[in-house]
Parts: sequence; structure tokens; C-alpha cells
Amino acid sequence: MLEAVAGLKWGVERRLEFIEFRLFWEGGVNRSDIIDTFGVSVPQASKDLTLYQERAPQNAIYDKSAKRYVASPQFSPTFLKPDPDSYLSRLRSLAEGLADPGESWIAHPPETDIALTPHREVDSGVLKAILGAVRENRSIEVHYQSMSNRRTDPTWRRMTPHAFGYDGFRWHARAYCHIDDRFKDFLLPRILGVRNMDVPGPGGDQDALWKKTFDIEIGPHPRLTSSQRAVVAKDYGMTNERAVLTVRYAMLFYVLKRLGLLGDAGQQDPHTQHIVALNAHETERALSRAEFEFGEVEQAPTVSGSA
Repeated sequence: MLEAVAGLKWGVERRLEFIEFRLFWEGGVNRSDIIDTFGVSVPQASKDLTLYQERAPQNAIYDKSAKRYVASPQFSPTFLKPDPDSYLSRLRSLAEGLADPGESWIAHPPETDIALTPHREVDSGVLKAILGAVRENRSIEVHYQSMSNRRTDPTWRRMTPHAFGYDGFRWHARAYCHIDDRFKDFLLPRILGVRNMDVPGPGGDQDALWKKTFDIEIGPHPRLTSSQRAVVAKDYGMTNERAVLTVRYAMLFYVLKRLGLLGDAGQQDPHTQHIVALNAHETERALSRAEFEFGEVEQAPTVSGSA
């Protein structure tokens, strides 16, 4: 693959990747596909197809009836590694309205639906300010609505953000809280305003729960049949019915919640809870340590570790 792209400009390489994407995932590509996606001229699109055939001579055959190039039986990826996760991510972006077909490179997407969650509104000015604070290593005051019993009304709180986290449903800023003198998670939708950048507090290098990781060992639920355990192992990329997920302590609660591993997963119905933590006791101790060091817990156990 390195030899194939040697000496190519980035734009040309990108178009050759597109040609190969369409050949592999959609069965074929023609000149107008390149023109419509990249806005290049007709001669340039023709030149790109010719160059692709020169660099990957066994991959494409011209179908006169369809008036397009189709993947040959000897097709072998040259400019990209076909990645199911990448394709499905593009398909998801289309289904959620975050990209159009031109951006996704998918010309004929299958009918798709997504188990949507309610949209969590994040103010662009808030996000821009927090990104600036991270980039410039500054602290910033945020007008934050906590859900804790101690702070029922929005309050101005100074924080020094250093990272972002996503639990699959909502984004938060990982930051040092100057009021409580500890690192916390600040949910972006709950930041109602920002002001007054200033000198920073402790940085991310001092956030032990962000820096340190814990290995969750997962395996199929023991009450599944052998064939069911085998397909669960395949689904999660396990070897000998075991896989290791390396997770930041600061993200441990969120990961366990998404995987259904809060509490004793082995006591749950194996037909709805397909995996268990093989090192359940160690995982429980790691979670207790993380929650203790997180400090304030808003609504235990549903949003543990949030500010």
C-alpha cells in the first residue's frame, strides 16, 4: 500500500481511496462519481481512473453496459484497508443526519434506522470557550447547573479543563474544580455560560484517575450455551472466551454502565446480558476507588462522578 501511494499528492491519494471505496463497498465507480464528490473537472476524473488502473491493475474492469468500472474477481485493496467499523460509522452518520451521501462516500445506502437518544443541547460559544481554555492551559468560570443536593441552583464555578469524555449519550469536560479542589466531570449541556479566563489550576498530568487505567476482563455469560458463548466471543473479539478492555478510571463507571456490568452481571438473564466481568471483584474495587476519588456524586448510582 505504501508503494501505491508513493509520490502522490494528498488530493489525488484521497480520490484514489474513494475509487477503491466505491469498488469494494458498492461494486463499482464511474467518472461522474468522482466529479460529483470532489468537484473536479471531467479530464481530471478520467486521469484519476487511469492512474488507479496503473497503480492497481488487477482491481477494476470496465463494464460497457453499466458504463462504469466494477471490482474484478482478483480485487485486492491497495489504497485503503476495508474496515467494517469505518463503513458502519459513515452509515450511522447518514442515518443521524450528520453527513450527506457525498461526505460519506456511500452512494446507495441501505435503509437504516438508529436507536436515537434525545439530543443534548451544547452551546457553541460554551464549547468554543472550553476548547480555548484547554488549548491555552487556562482556567475558566462556568455557570453550572449541578444536580447534587448541595448545589440546587446554577452557580459560577472556576474550573481548569484538560480533556473531554463521552459516555455514548452525552459529552463532558474533564476538569479541575477550583471550588472543591478535585478533578470532576462537567456535563457540557449543563454549562449555561462562561466568563473570565484566568491562570490555571492543576493540569491533566495531576489527574490520576484520568491518567491511570484499569483492565476489565470480560467473557460470555456462563449460563449461555456453548454455541451462544462462541458467537458472543466472536462478537466481542475474544480469545478463549476472554477479552481485556483497558479503561481510564475516570471513565470506568460509564463503560460499566453501557456494558451492563454495574452490579453482578452473572445474576442477570443471560439472554439479555450476554457478557460478564471475569474479574468482577477487582472491577468492583476499582469502581469504588474511582467513585471515592471522584468526590461529589450527583445522583448515585446513575451519574456517579459528575460535577
